[in-house]
Amino acid sequence: MARVAAGEEKAVGELYDRFGSLVYRMAYQALPTRAEAEDAVQEVFVRLWKTAGRYDPERAALVTWVMLIARRHLVDKLRRRKARIRASSMDDAQPWNTASVGPEASRMERDERFDALMKKIDALPELQRTVVTRAYLGGQTLRQIGEELDTPLGTIKSALSRALVRLRERTGEEAL
Repeated sequence: MARVAAGEEKAVGELYDRFGSLVYRMAYQALPTRAEAEDAVQEVFVRLWKTAGRYDPERAALVTWVMLIARRHLVDKLRRRKARIRASSMDDAQPWNTASVGPEASRMERDERFDALMKKIDALPELQRTVVTRAYLGGQTLRQIGEELDTPLGTIKSALSRALVRLRERTGEEAL
């Protein structure tokens, strides 16, 4: 990220090569069309480029930083879409519905839980953190992760198992 912040074009390409498919999978799951997902990926990498100077490797792993930026961008994009839909439906002059506060509050709680979980994931050893992030946030299979990391499938499975045990211990939950 320091090289990206310094404006090194090759570094931006390396960042995209490393995380492009992960960000795309996340965008494709959140957005209705492939074209919108592709646009979102480009927008995320522009945002990463613009905020590269703020990345602190002491506070978060690079994969965590990339996924948080991607997630925030996608949430913003979905909120803007929802706001446009609401604005167009306001022509009906419907009175404000207090029941609509419920889903927004639960969404905020979910966002807070997600942020807390990401902090716990960030505290995992690098391989465990990478496997959990790619498998659960990126939607990759363990085989794909092993191939991309050039690591045996058994090692990937063990890393995932150990990571889940650690996360369960830290969250006090029976299952994730």
